[in-house]
Amino acid sequence: MLKGKELWYAFFAALVITAVYATVVILTREIPRASGFFGHTLGIFGFILMLMTETLYSLRKRSRSARWGRMKDWLEFHIFTGLVGPYMVLLHTSWKFNGLAGVVTAFTVTIVISGFVGRYIYTRVPRTLDGTELAGAVPEEVLRRTRQLMALWHTIHVPIGVALFVSAFAHIGAALYYATFLK
Repeated sequence: MLKGKELWYAFFAALVITAVYATVVILTREIPRASGFFGHTLGIFGFILMLMTETLYSLRKRSRSARWGRMKDWLEFHIFTGLVGPYMVLLHTSWKFNGLAGVVTAFTVTIVISGFVGRYIYTRVPRTLDGTELAGAVPEEVLRRTRQLMALWHTIHVPIGVALFVSAFAHIGAALYYATFLK
């Protein structure tokens, strides 16, 4: 089995997205504007992937009775969409990071870095194929410390995610208001 396959899938998706972006840049001879058709398309699809990252994995994780697939697969989906979505949103910025859009970008970069830290902590504990911790595989003290570290990480990661989505919705609302409704 390929270790970290979600990272490889995200890498290849980013390569394809980069190739499309580069093609647009070459054909138009300019960086796509965030407010243009291509820029909006990147932003919309990237944001949808980010919403999927936030909601679907969380719903599956909290629904113990649901049988919607293995948690390991959902975590891999969470990681994939949590990398590809923000990358698309980054390309949507047109490399301009001022105002509310800059705040959203800063939260996005922070949450992705935090996600890498969480993935690292999570992978330090041996697990079965379905993602359940293997008791007895490591000393109990190590499992206890790792759980504490994961809980601490979680108390930081989740509020950053909330701040990201609050600011992202404010950005979307402002963009709709100023660019669409006032015209």
